[in-house]
Amino acid sequence: MNADAVVLDIDGVLVDVADSYRRAIVESVSRVYGDTIPKSDVQAFKDAGGFNNDWELTYAAALYVLASREGLDQPVEAFTDRIAERGGGLDAAERVVADSLPDDALARVRDAWNPGRLREVFQQLYLGGELYADLEDAEPTLDARGYINDEPVLVEPETLAELTANYPVGVVTGRPAAEADIALERAGLDVADEHRFTMDDWEQGKPHPHALTTLAERFDAERVIFVGDTLDDIRTAVNATETNPDRDYSGVGVLTGGLTGEEGRRKYEAEGATAVVDSINDLLALLGED
Repeated sequence: MNADAVVLDIDGVLVDVADSYRRAIVESVSRVYGDTIPKSDVQAFKDAGGFNNDWELTYAAALYVLASREGLDQPVEAFTDRIAERGGGLDAAERVVADSLPDDALARVRDAWNPGRLREVFQQLYLGGELYADLEDAEPTLDARGYINDEPVLVEPETLAELTANYPVGVVTGRPAAEADIALERAGLDVADEHRFTMDDWEQGKPHPHALTTLAERFDAERVIFVGDTLDDIRTAVNATETNPDRDYSGVGVLTGGLTGEEGRRKYEAEGATAVVDSINDLLALLGED
């Protein structure tokens, strides 16, 4: 593959978030409602699209748990398939629940649903008490060490050294800026502010192409590779090509996030991935640099 610039996602690409963000999703719902979804089912929400923001995925998982108590009788994959049919994301999840329950049951779900509380718990579990107090400017109510400390680095230093020596490198992530800083420092990647987009930098989120097309313009790159670990990452590259056909955008999926093995490879390819690699460390060979 040829490229003038390389853009990377963080989660599942540079660092492993299976025991941090994904664990926080599951345990936040459990702590607030006494029941939750299996961690393996988080991927079904990701595949439905529109859940680049893990807080919103947590809210949707809580909706599913509350609706199930009120008579929603379907497995998670059926629920997330219906979300996908409605365009993905939290708004679609709310519509699915509204379409599935009688008015009195729906009212009980809405009364019990508390996204604000879910976010508070999520952030305390993920950040830990000290970092939560620092970044959220709030007093923690949970005794949590912080799942952010359980994020193994996936990218090898030699890979980053080779990439940054040969290409301008950008970042597009659903993390808040402060949490992106922590992960990038841990991975050993220094990216200028104008070459990255975080949750704090744009409203739409992936798979909207704005961040990727803007970075292409800033890099003055005709051929851009975007490496991610979800179907929405691939959709972002596809949408960028449709929006900005004068440039070539290639989506590359890695098998180090929630999508793994041959099934993950097939899902990526079905969404239009240009290539699928086992990990970010195989990108150099794809680019002809190894």
